[in-house]
Amino acid sequence: MTRSFPWVWILLAAFLLLIPGPAGRLLIDLLGGITLTLLLLPVLAGGAALLGWQLLKRRLRTCPACGLASFGTPVCPACGTVFSADDPAEAPAWGEGLGSPGAVDPRNVTINVEAIDVDGDVSVRDQSPG
Repeated sequence: MTRSFPWVWILLAAFLLLIPGPAGRLLIDLLGGITLTLLLLPVLAGGAALLGWQLLKRRLRTCPACGLASFGTPVCPACGTVFSADDPAEAPAWGEGLGSPGAVDPRNVTINVEAIDVDGDVSVRDQSPG
């Protein structure tokens, strides 16, 4: 038993798309939304994966002795080395650092930077303009 080609449905869809009525506009908007969703879904999934990877990478600890990366354990599961307290994975969350005892307030700290001439060409530096 052969099936006939659905000419009636094709003509009805063409009529709805060509005649700008409310049903045709609804059909065009629906098809446009589905198309945009299908086109943007890989981009949104990639962005979510990138954000998840960054969060995951931030919580990883690398053992200084053996180099194994692990999550949130105070001791390396492979070699037993105790992680130090100044490990970046143990850094306080936003806003927690200033109130803790022994924390340094960054507004009251001065950083002294000393410039060192790497090239060793003293003659250019000693010339005065004029």
